[in-house]
Amino acid sequence: MILVRDIRLPLSAGEPQAFEKALHLARIPRSKAAHLGVARLSVDARHGQPKLVYTIAVTLKDEGEESAYAGASPCVAIRGKTDLGVQNGTQRLPHRPVVCGLGPAGLFAALLLARQGYKPIVLERGPALDERVKAVEHFSATGELDPNANIQFGEGGAGTFSDGKLTTRIGDELCGFVTEVFLQHGAPAEIAWKQKPHVGTDLLRGVITSIRREIEALGGEVHFNTALTGFEQKNGRLTGIFTTGGTFPCEALVFAVGHSARDTFGMLMDSGLVLECKPFSVGFRAEHLQSEIEKSLYHEAAGHPALPRGEYQLSQHVGDRCVYTFCMCPGGQVVASASETGHVVTNGMSYHARDGKNANAAVVVSVGAEDFAGDPRRAIAFQRELEAKAYAAGRRGGAYAAPAENVQSFLEGKGQLNIGRVEPTYDRGVVAADLGALLPGELADTLRAGLRAYERKIAGYTAPEAILTGLETRTSSPVRLKREETLESAQLAGLYPCGEGAGYAGGIMSAAVDGLRVARAIIGRYAPAEG
Repeated sequence: MILVRDIRLPLSAGEPQAFEKALHLARIPRSKAAHLGVARLSVDARHGQPKLVYTIAVTLKDEGEESAYAGASPCVAIRGKTDLGVQNGTQRLPHRPVVCGLGPAGLFAALLLARQGYKPIVLERGPALDERVKAVEHFSATGELDPNANIQFGEGGAGTFSDGKLTTRIGDELCGFVTEVFLQHGAPAEIAWKQKPHVGTDLLRGVITSIRREIEALGGEVHFNTALTGFEQKNGRLTGIFTTGGTFPCEALVFAVGHSARDTFGMLMDSGLVLECKPFSVGFRAEHLQSEIEKSLYHEAAGHPALPRGEYQLSQHVGDRCVYTFCMCPGGQVVASASETGHVVTNGMSYHARDGKNANAAVVVSVGAEDFAGDPRRAIAFQRELEAKAYAAGRRGGAYAAPAENVQSFLEGKGQLNIGRVEPTYDRGVVAADLGALLPGELADTLRAGLRAYERKIAGYTAPEAILTGLETRTSSPVRLKREETLESAQLAGLYPCGEGAGYAGGIMSAAVDGLRVARAIIGRYAPAEG
């Protein structure tokens, strides 16, 4: 794929003009182009009349000719396909490898193992996706929570009920392989060239199910409603695992349980494994009118039909902490994401069209090991304490209603909620509450300082109608299970900590890439089990 950047055109121009200019700059004859698409579109309003700034992706009919156009202009770059170059090892595995968790990390680890002939056994504590969706919808309608079938647990992991963002900062070549797999399984073609690709939770579900079926077609087994409960080991090496569905012999276990498997983290520590306390963040979901966000971002160009839904990413250092936005969902909604009875957790999601009235994003403040004396049990207990407080604050609104407050009210510590043009989208309903009282005072004050700084970056961010809904506590795992350069556990040979839950990823793409890394480590060492 060829990318042609920095194509500047007036607002009156459209995609056809951008495509023609891209071909001209790259010196590509129109007859050689198989497809042209908009990889990125932004607005430059710095010098008078706003201009649209395009990056155009060009796919040639003969991909082998792409390198010939690499030096056509400084604004032309080539993006090649990813070659994993995986070769099976020679040490024979006595039994098939096991993958624990079917979120992005486990899903992609299992897929690569299956494609290389290892026929992995996959364990998922929650149900298959169709059943999981029904459980989530039932919880949203009734407030009756299934601790193993919810927005955190089940086929696809927590990322299934999100924006389906595939953006990442890791810059790993394996990102291209992940994108190719998504495309093979029905994701929108535009994710191949968009700078900020997203699938949308509605389309992502079909993609995940399709990948799982490929794993099964290649000889893999997927055991739903099956949780890991313990290890069998000999001389410091894994020999088997205990689960709610029985015992499995196992010498290679991909441990990809996700960031909310607190009971599993407890099992690890009770088994004698030492977990590290790692940084995470807590805060709220901020909701604004999507149209107001776009006015602030795009200025006079707001509402132009060529422009994508406006997105933002903000951060502000306040003392030794950072207040930042996370998982921004244009045109999305705030969702009830509890996985434990009597705890309220918020998250955000949007569908592929991103056509909702509101924008929402997590506004969170960082906490770290120093806040918990390096004790991972205390870090997990802190998350639980905040979620229980949020549940208690929302109870008069019904089961799993969430506490909410206008941004201005939070800044002033008033605990007021006046609903105007911004209508809360949290699906279990909201109740007016003093959100600052639910957090330690220092964290609440730090969040206030961050929000005031955001107003200087996005006009109207602290407008009286803007709403905060709490609490957001699952930004990432609070723990890390240390691994060696071989990606094996430093404490139990044969155990491969993986993905977000083990503390090595954050988001769909980075978790999927980490799953591939771990699978590649197992493949490079072992040959598939006989039979």
